[in-house]
Amino acid sequence: MARSGALAVVLVLAAAVALLAGSYPADAAVSCGQVVSNLRGCIPYVTGKVAALPPACCTGVRSLNSAAQTTADRRAACNCIRSQASGISGLQPGRLSGLPGSCGVRLPFPVSATTDCSRVT
Repeated sequence: MARSGALAVVLVLAAAVALLAGSYPADAAVSCGQVVSNLRGCIPYVTGKVAALPPACCTGVRSLNSAAQTTADRRAACNCIRSQASGISGLQPGRLSGLPGSCGVRLPFPVSATTDCSRVT
């Protein structure tokens, strides 16, 4: 049963990535696929399946922070996170929004399913 739940999450993420491909400004160097890849290790934590933050999650958060250097990058990452978060069953919003701080990273935008990404600079 747990395996089918994980498969469902992967399928939702893959479908969302396919739908979002090409929907960001051409000058954004960060793709939604990169964002998903970087944050994949966080899914068990943000859904409450594990209590401790996996090291791979923080590695991904740091990589995302390093990659999102321009406003276009940050908006693309924000839009991707927002879109992906809405499709994750059992998402715990507090855990999602707390990821950067828990990993010791200061992202220049809030990590949330409700962030207004057009305001990200």
